[in-house]
Amino acid sequence: MRIFPSLRAFLFALVMLLVPAAAFAQIGITVAFGPPELPVYDQPVCPGDGYIWTPGYWAYGDDDYYWVPGTWVEAPEVGFLWTPPYWGWGGSGFVFYDGYWGPQVGFYGGIDYGFGYFGHGYEGGRWDHDHFFYNRSVNNVDVSVVRNVYNTRVEDTRSSRVSFNGGNGGINDRPRPEEEAAARQRHVPPVAAQSQHVQAARSNPQLRSSANHGNPPVAATPRPGAFSDRGSVAARQGGRTNNPSANQPARTESGASRSNNAPARSDSGASRSNNPGHVKDLPPIERSAPPNTGNAKTDQKYQQQQQKLSTRQDQERQKLQQKQEQDHQRMAQQNANDTRKQQVEQQHQQQTQQLVQKHTQQQQQLQQRQQPSRPSQSKQKP
Repeated sequence: MRIFPSLRAFLFALVMLLVPAAAFAQIGITVAFGPPELPVYDQPVCPGDGYIWTPGYWAYGDDDYYWVPGTWVEAPEVGFLWTPPYWGWGGSGFVFYDGYWGPQVGFYGGIDYGFGYFGHGYEGGRWDHDHFFYNRSVNNVDVSVVRNVYNTRVEDTRSSRVSFNGGNGGINDRPRPEEEAAARQRHVPPVAAQSQHVQAARSNPQLRSSANHGNPPVAATPRPGAFSDRGSVAARQGGRTNNPSANQPARTESGASRSNNAPARSDSGASRSNNPGHVKDLPPIERSAPPNTGNAKTDQKYQQQQQKLSTRQDQERQKLQQKQEQDHQRMAQQNANDTRKQQVEQQHQQQTQQLVQKHTQQQQQLQQRQQPSRPSQSKQKP
């Protein structure tokens, strides 16, 4: 377990004792009141072979929950499935657990997101060699576009639209042994298209809970960021929203921590759904696992490229951190007013987010270059 030099981060680590241990967690935000219920919406048609459904969820930013529409995303690797993010009670507030890609679906709070994500595992499809086969009983698939399908009836006995685990009114569910095992496998973070999708949702005022009252006008999209695409769908039914009580205002906390059983991420920074304001708030860069392609020269070349990239990213972090600290010193010397301070803080947050996104894309591009080319195979029904 990595130790952070901040007392606040240490206290966050203690909170992990009260939340599901098998979560792929990164604490960067704590909210005193839970997110709204999940809206009811139809799934857009799958755009093509290899796309995996990622259900919509409520994220938090700028003092409000906002809806991140469900969307179809191309899997970053053959055999990888999506574990959705979720909110869980952390003892003093609701904590966000980011989603991730991996060979098995891990714990996502027991939340019934629908479309195959009924609280545990995934019933929407399976990989067979290099192709993903879709279960048409829970997915909207056009067989003239995607032919690798099957039809297995899945009984969804849940009726709850609660969007968080634990706390007052939350889902009372714990990870299963196989989900705990899945949490220890190799993972990759949300791909760049998903990160951009989240940022677009955050910047859309109509997707804020305070504006749509739990009934988002764009509930799902056929591809990430395609909010105005004619295939996008609105919610058919909204859900109950939660509000902060007078004596328990919403709050955010900077700093990051992982649960004891959370796997190391091949990530270059903070959680995609969190928004650290400064480079100093970012956790140390996680290095991806050493490759093992069977080709010693290829693996050695990749490790050299990874080391060069990590060194360059560390230097860029240090440079930006130094600049942000100089800005703070300058404001203190000039006795800057609150308006000026807020402007600088917003600028710092934007700089940090852009750096995280840049480093994430660089890491993903390096990993993609390492992947062997897929052999062409005929599509067969399982």
